[in-house]
Amino acid sequence: MTEQTLTTLTWLIPAGPLLAFFLIMLFTNRSRTLSWLIAWAGVFIALALGWIVALSTFAIDVHHLEEHPSVVESAIPWLPIGNFLEGTWLEIGIAVDPLTSVMLIMVTFTITMIFIYSVGYHNWGAPLGRILGVPNHLQEEPLLSRFFAFMSLFAGGMLMLVVAGDLLLLFIGWEIMGFCSYSLIGFWYARDYHLKPDDIPHMPPRKAGVKAFLTTRIADVVMLLGIVFFYSVFGTLNIAEALSAEGLEHAVMTVGAVALGVMSLMLFAGTVGKSAQWPLHVWLPDAMEGPTPVSAVIHAAAMVSAGVYLIIRIFPLIAVGMGPEGSPAVGIIIGGIGAFTALMAATIAVAQNDVKGVLAYSTISQLGFMVAAIGAGAYVAAAFHLITHGFFKALLFLASGSIIHGMEHGAHEVHDHHTDPQDMRFMGGLRKKMPITFWTFLIGGLALSGFPIITAGFWSKDEIFADAWYQWSHRGDILALTVFIMLAVAAFLTAFYTMRQISLTFFGKPRTPLAEHAHESNGFMTIPLILLAVFAVSVGWSGIPESFPILGPLLNNNYFHHFVGATVHETLHHLEELHLVDHGIETLPFEATPLGASLFVALGGLFLGWWIYGRKPLESGQKDPLVRPLGPLYTFLNNKWYWDELYQFLFIRPTVYLSEIVVYEYVDKGIIDGILHLIARAVYRLGYYVKRFEERVISDGVDWLKDQFLAIAREFRFLQTGRVQEYVLISTLIATALIAVILLINYGWLAQLF
Repeated sequence: MTEQTLTTLTWLIPAGPLLAFFLIMLFTNRSRTLSWLIAWAGVFIALALGWIVALSTFAIDVHHLEEHPSVVESAIPWLPIGNFLEGTWLEIGIAVDPLTSVMLIMVTFTITMIFIYSVGYHNWGAPLGRILGVPNHLQEEPLLSRFFAFMSLFAGGMLMLVVAGDLLLLFIGWEIMGFCSYSLIGFWYARDYHLKPDDIPHMPPRKAGVKAFLTTRIADVVMLLGIVFFYSVFGTLNIAEALSAEGLEHAVMTVGAVALGVMSLMLFAGTVGKSAQWPLHVWLPDAMEGPTPVSAVIHAAAMVSAGVYLIIRIFPLIAVGMGPEGSPAVGIIIGGIGAFTALMAATIAVAQNDVKGVLAYSTISQLGFMVAAIGAGAYVAAAFHLITHGFFKALLFLASGSIIHGMEHGAHEVHDHHTDPQDMRFMGGLRKKMPITFWTFLIGGLALSGFPIITAGFWSKDEIFADAWYQWSHRGDILALTVFIMLAVAAFLTAFYTMRQISLTFFGKPRTPLAEHAHESNGFMTIPLILLAVFAVSVGWSGIPESFPILGPLLNNNYFHHFVGATVHETLHHLEELHLVDHGIETLPFEATPLGASLFVALGGLFLGWWIYGRKPLESGQKDPLVRPLGPLYTFLNNKWYWDELYQFLFIRPTVYLSEIVVYEYVDKGIIDGILHLIARAVYRLGYYVKRFEERVISDGVDWLKDQFLAIAREFRFLQTGRVQEYVLISTLIATALIAVILLINYGWLAQLF
C-alpha cells in the first residue's frame, strides 16, 4: 500500500464517528434504530481503516522503523499567525508510528465492542421508556439517539487524538472528549437518590458531570500553558519534529534541560487531570453515574487512556527533563505521583461495595502503574500496560454492566426497586445465573490481577516490575526501588480486591431475591464480552521478553518491545550519545526477583481474597469479614481516605464562603453596590439641583422673557387700529421727525443746541 493511500486512510479514521455524530444530531435523532445503525457504521469504518493502517505498519521491518518510525506524516495549514503576508501558519496534522499503530488496534476494537454492547444495554426493541433523563429499567432508552450521537463524538475525539501528529490537533481531540465526558456522565440528568445510611453513596449524575468537567479543566489550563511554552521554545507544535534529537539538543542549548523539565511537568498536569492521578483523581469514581458503556469508554478505550498516551508520546521530552542535564525532581514527581496513586487507589478499592466503584478505583490504580513506569524511564512497559489494560478493563466494565442488568431483571420480577442492583452485598450466586458474564469477568479479573503466564496483565505488569528492578539493581536508582515496592504492594491489593469482587458477586448462594431471579444478558451484550476476553488473554503474548525461559524465544522474542520501542529508539540513542538522557531503549536480562515478585503478589493476593471471601461465601445479612479486624481503618478506606471531604473543607467551602460572604456580601453588596449607590445618590442630588436650576433659572427666565414680550405686544396692539388714515398720519409724523433729526445732525444744529 502506498504512502499516499495510508495518509488518506489515516485522515479518514476519525471521520466516520464524527460524521455519525453530525448525521444523528441533524437528521436521524427522531429514529433511535437508524441512529444506532449510523453510529455502528461510523465505528466499523474507523475499525477497518485503523486496522488497515496499523497492520500495514506491522508489516514493516522493525530495524527500518527504528530509523524511520513515522510511517505517515501529513499536515495542513489551519490558522495564520504573525505577518499574514509571510505565510506563517499553525498547522494541524496526522502521524502514524508504531505507538500510534498499537493504539489504533486497541482503541478502535474496544470502542466497537462498546457500541455493540450499548444497543443491548439500552434495551433496544423493548417497550419504549417514557421518562427522560432517568434509567428506564428493562425499557428502551428514549434518548438513545442522543446517547449514540455523543458516543460517536467521543470516539471521534479519541481517534483524532491518537492519530494527531502535533499538540494542536491532540488538544482539540482532548477537549472534545472533555465535553463528551461531561455530557455522558450526566446523561441521566434528572436522576436523584434517596439514600439510607448504609447505602452506597451516589452523586446525582448532573453533579458528577460538572465535577468531572471542572476538575479536569484545572489540569487542562496548566497543560495549555505547557503547549504555549512548547511552541515558544521549539517554534512548532509538531511532536516528531520538536522531539527529535536535533530539536531537543537545540532546545537544551537555548533554554536548558531544566526548563524542558518544567515544560514536561506542565504537560504532565494534563495527564494528572485526564488520567485521574492524585490529587485530581476524585472525579473518576463519580463518573460511574453515567451509563455503563460510558464508564467503559472513559476507563478503557478513551479519556483516561489519553492522559497516559500523552506522556508516552512526549517521553523524549520527559527523559531529557529528568536526564543528566535536567532535574531529578521531574522523575520524582511523575514516578512519585504514579506510585502513590496506584497504592492509594488500591487500598480504597479493597473496601468498596459498588461493583463499578471497585473497578473505578482499580482504573485509577492501574493508571498509576503506567505513570510510575514513565517516571522510572520504562517507556515500553508503560505503553504495553496501557494496551493490555484497555482490553481487560473494557471487558470488566462491560461485564459489570451485564451484572447490573441481570440484577435489574431480578428487581423487576420481584418488584423490588429499592435495593441497589450495583451493591455487591446484595449479589452472590450469579455464577450459575449468568455463566457467560461470570467466565468473561473471571478472565478480565485474572488479567487485572496479573495471573501468571496466561493473562495479558501478568506480562505487562511484569515488564514494569522488571524495568523498575533493573534501574535499581544496575544503576542504584532509589526512585526505581521505591516505585517497585509501592507497585508490588498495590499489585498484591489488586489481586486481593479482584478476588473479593468475584467472590461477593458470583460465589455462594444468592443473598437477595434480585440475585435469585437474575439471568444472563442478551447477545448484544455477551458477544462483546467474549471477544474482549480473547484479547484480555492473548494480547499479552506479544510482549513476552525474549530472555524469559522457553516462552520468550518460542513465541515472538518480545515483538511488542522492539516494535513500540522503535518509535523513539534512534532519538533516545542519539540523546544518550549527547549525554542528555541516562539510557535508551534497552532489552533487559532475565531476573528472578521481579518475576518472583509478580508471581507472589498475583497468586498471594488471589489466594488471600479467596480464603477470606471465596472459601466461605458470605450469607445474606453477613457483614464484610474485613470490618471487624480493620476497624476504623476499614471505615477510612470505605470513605475513600476522605479525599472528597478534605477537598470540601480545604477548597469547596472556602470557595463558597469567599463567593457568598466575602465576594457577594462584602465586595459586591458592600463595596461595589455601596460605591454605585453613593454615585447614584450623588448623581440624584446633582440632578435635583440641576432640575431646580432649570425650573428657576431657565424655565422661569424664559417664561418671564415671554411675558415681557407679551406685555410689549399688548401695548403695541393699541397702535393696531385698522384705520389707514391714522397709519398715514403716524407715518408722516415719524418721517418728519426723522428728517428733522437728520438735518440737525447734518448741519451741526444739534451740536449748537447743546
